[in-house]
Amino acid sequence: MACSYLCPCSLLICSLLAFLVSGSPIQRALLPVISFDEGYTQLFGDDNLAIHRDGKTVHLSLDERTGSGFASQDLYLHGYFSASIKLPADYTAGVVVAFYMSNGDIFETNHDEIDFEFLGNIRGKDWRIQTNIYGNGSTSVGREERYSLWFDPSDDFHQYSILWTDSQITFYVDNVPIREFKRTESMGGDFPSKPMSLYATIWDGSGWATNGGKYRVNYKYAPYVTEFSDLVLHGCAVDPIEQFPKCDNTESSEAIPTGVTTVQRIKMESFRAKFMTYSYCYDRVRYKVPPSECVINPKEADRLKSFDPVTFGGGRRHHGKRHHRSRAGHVEAISI
Repeated sequence: MACSYLCPCSLLICSLLAFLVSGSPIQRALLPVISFDEGYTQLFGDDNLAIHRDGKTVHLSLDERTGSGFASQDLYLHGYFSASIKLPADYTAGVVVAFYMSNGDIFETNHDEIDFEFLGNIRGKDWRIQTNIYGNGSTSVGREERYSLWFDPSDDFHQYSILWTDSQITFYVDNVPIREFKRTESMGGDFPSKPMSLYATIWDGSGWATNGGKYRVNYKYAPYVTEFSDLVLHGCAVDPIEQFPKCDNTESSEAIPTGVTTVQRIKMESFRAKFMTYSYCYDRVRYKVPPSECVINPKEADRLKSFDPVTFGGGRRHHGKRHHRSRAGHVEAISI
């Protein structure tokens, strides 16, 4: 990518990294929360999108007629993007809530994408989070990871964030990094590198979201309502015609961090050891040889192999009693 895309944003990215790796909560002075009208526009859903609390909280609904969604008014090239989200409760099988970046409306055949997807479940089963990354239309190489959580995301708001730079992408839950994806030379154009918009949607994913489509959306429980608050768009806005970034609030940084701190890495490894249930890097069915950007962690590999020996170990599935982790186990994990 041309330096005209990257260079003006360097101070912003450095300041964002320095801020985030400290593990501190969002400081409104540095990463201002904006109202819906300041940064977003309705994407679809008519009156299934409702704005509350002085324009700073958005409700998205799914019913038999339609889902709903909104998108950022601007395109962005790198930055920090965040929202506090409260998911629907009770029976949510087939429901998909997405918080993601994409440029598919502009680059139809070679789009980029960075995804948080929240996958609903039957009553008594937890929501699951899926992250995914596409670059330059590389949808044939799925880079999914899937996780459970140490809390019930339908009980209260929790913060979900994406940090995107020219060399790495980091996903956060309540300021805990859960996935770090680094650009490698072997990836070529598969790393997201074109300006993207930010999206939030709720929709019917009955065909795949819950147990591969076994459980579908039951509109007896509709409307399904998800709430978005604490909206943060802090990055390099790009003119879609001139393709040149405009970076505001570019505070300087004394040092350029190389990634997450040692403390944050311990938290991330603890989270992944306890709550990651799928990673494409270890999927022996899909990839006989892991994609080139994968860094294999033996502990992660062993855990996933014990979790699903067919997918992650090429072994034979054993049918027996499943041991379910109690809610106490989830509470314990908050120490990550």
